[in-house]
Amino acid sequence: MVDSLLKDPGAAPVAPGSTKKKIVRRRSKRLKRLFPYLLVAPAVIYLLMITLYPGIYAIVQSFYFVKFGPWRPVGLENYIDLFNDREFWAALWNTLVIGSISLCLQCVLALLLAFYAYRDPWVQGWRIVFLVPMLFMPSAVAFIFKLAFLDGRVFSDLLIRIGLIDSNLAIPSSIWMSRGLLILADTWQWTPFLFIIFVAALQGQDEEVEEAARLDGASWPAIFWNISLPLMRPVIAVALILRGIDITTMFANVFIITKGGPGGATETISYFIYRIGFKTFNFGYASAASVVMLILTIIIAQLVVRRAFVSGRS
Repeated sequence: MVDSLLKDPGAAPVAPGSTKKKIVRRRSKRLKRLFPYLLVAPAVIYLLMITLYPGIYAIVQSFYFVKFGPWRPVGLENYIDLFNDREFWAALWNTLVIGSISLCLQCVLALLLAFYAYRDPWVQGWRIVFLVPMLFMPSAVAFIFKLAFLDGRVFSDLLIRIGLIDSNLAIPSSIWMSRGLLILADTWQWTPFLFIIFVAALQGQDEEVEEAARLDGASWPAIFWNISLPLMRPVIAVALILRGIDITTMFANVFIITKGGPGGATETISYFIYRIGFKTFNFGYASAASVVMLILTIIIAQLVVRRAFVSGRS
């Protein structure tokens, strides 16, 4: 035993009487430091391949004229044409209008539902019920709303039978009714997403704070408005940013329900990029629009998060 320890200081002591010598190899300190990174490296490489590579590819492509032939460098020409393109600014405005109204509606409805549900003993059941719209594919929801409001005219028929209108609603030719239909479809499907986040945030708050306010005579709405809601501000900001980014990429509803009409009044920036890329096959121009939209999204998200979290700390 003494000889084995002298030969290999790192080896474990051998019990007296045992015939086999156990050799234990210790990992080097460098390997110990690298081991956690090696474990997550495959996942990080995979994520970079599916996110970073397409982004870099689009940035490079935005400086070229790309159709079906060889790439021709054009410098900043795509960006200059884009900033002078009225259809691009119209698509940006439509995205802002439809997204803002939809996001505000979803936030208000989710807060109201969370306010009434988070202390309810049946809150688990409410979560399951409200999750149902999110289980549908966006394309399926778009087809349901198209059938109910446009092709099948189910909604118009109901209003006629009730006596509220005399003829079918002219949704395809109305700008605001077409926008309203997109907003309604998005709100119906994605309000539960915000509801679940808000309920979790409310249930995670300290109940003693609410109890102290209640003992001081504060009403339930006053407690929610003055205590619970300010504490939720960072959570609300993150939830709205996630939904805002998702609304920015709204494509299925526009593609299936309105096709960007009437007169481009519902063409969002995602549908604009699709139309440029896959109908006119100007891939460099579409990539420039994608890069501009990406930069705008990052700037707005950073400003909102920074402001919300600073306010949350204060």
